[in-house]
Amino acid sequence: MTQGRLLGKTAIVTGGSSGIGAAITKQFVRQGAIVHVLDIDLDGAQTFAASLSEEKKVCHAHACDVSNHNLVKKIIGKIISNAQVDILVNNAGIGFIGNIENTKEQDLDRLYAVNVKGVFNCIAAITPHFKSNGGGVILNMASVAATMGIPDRFAYSMTKGAVLTMTYAMAVDYVDDGIRCNCISPARVHTPFVDAYLDKNFPDTKEEEFARLCQTQPIGRMAKPKEIADLAVYLCSDEAAFITGTDYPIDGGFLKLPHKINRPS
Repeated sequence: MTQGRLLGKTAIVTGGSSGIGAAITKQFVRQGAIVHVLDIDLDGAQTFAASLSEEKKVCHAHACDVSNHNLVKKIIGKIISNAQVDILVNNAGIGFIGNIENTKEQDLDRLYAVNVKGVFNCIAAITPHFKSNGGGVILNMASVAATMGIPDRFAYSMTKGAVLTMTYAMAVDYVDDGIRCNCISPARVHTPFVDAYLDKNFPDTKEEEFARLCQTQPIGRMAKPKEIADLAVYLCSDEAAFITGTDYPIDGGFLKLPHKINRPS
């Protein structure tokens, strides 16, 4: 990858100190950006930011529950009062396994608060800043579950469908203000969350279950977080200046080769 794609840019990445978010933050820093990580785990975010910053302060950690509208507005307001922000990556999100019969009201409310309202809160806080500065880039993290029916993902699919349509709405409403808005839709990605899931639910058959999960992608493996991050770098760079209102599946053939899909866990 060409170096310096984000040189001189300042980005906000929610959930940016673990999993896919950590990979995005790392790649943004490597490409020259200054990154502000918004994360509910402040200690973890500070440790992660310190590991990237070394001599220069290129990564900053902020404690933030993205579902809290006033807190998001306050934290983003503080960031933009000290620097021009060019990029917002809405990566923070939570998962849930279940159909409608085993999805409780509180489960739905929790998913909505983080996956939908959290994205809304961050976009609402940054949009006036982008407008006043002549533009900016918003990148949302959707999912293949937003566009394809997946067993036992009722509430999760609903929230990611909302992220997808928020992306389209922002792109059309603010194209004249120079704001680009796109989203990425990953299939299964090998993150620490997957390993923890296997440790908890399949302690005696982890290797077999891991192999089965890999086969839910037609390409035969899970995505690497860095692969998602590399796509994020491109979409947030000036090289993608002609791209807005687009969903980018990165799924190892998941959407286009459905005959290869096994029932996921």
